[in-house]
Amino acid sequence: MTKILVIDDAAFIRMRVEKFLLRCGFEVALAEDGPTGIESFKKENPDIIFLDVTMPDMTGIEVLKQIKEINKDAKVVMLTNVDQQETIMETVKLGAKGFIKKPFEEDKLLEKINKLLAI
Repeated sequence: MTKILVIDDAAFIRMRVEKFLLRCGFEVALAEDGPTGIESFKKENPDIIFLDVTMPDMTGIEVLKQIKEINKDAKVVMLTNVDQQETIMETVKLGAKGFIKKPFEEDKLLEKINKLLAI
């Protein structure tokens, strides 16, 4: 079963994504901040990670760097509610497999998952 980790400080985003992914038949792990997300990544070994760009204490970029140090092949998709081209480009250079703008449409999320699973 495909396991997906969602790292986002907004509880309503985590719950919305979890509910949708469970309905689609995926296994889901949640983390509310960067340090917890990194620990969950190590423990859960997810197939795909959805990672918020903007979080307190530890940014999504910092989390992405650490995840990629642990596993350079990790499939990370950034979640963002800001339209910052520079930040998006930086995450792609660091190995992110793209981004999804919040608020997102569920079909876009599923489309991204299917593309990543096909890689």
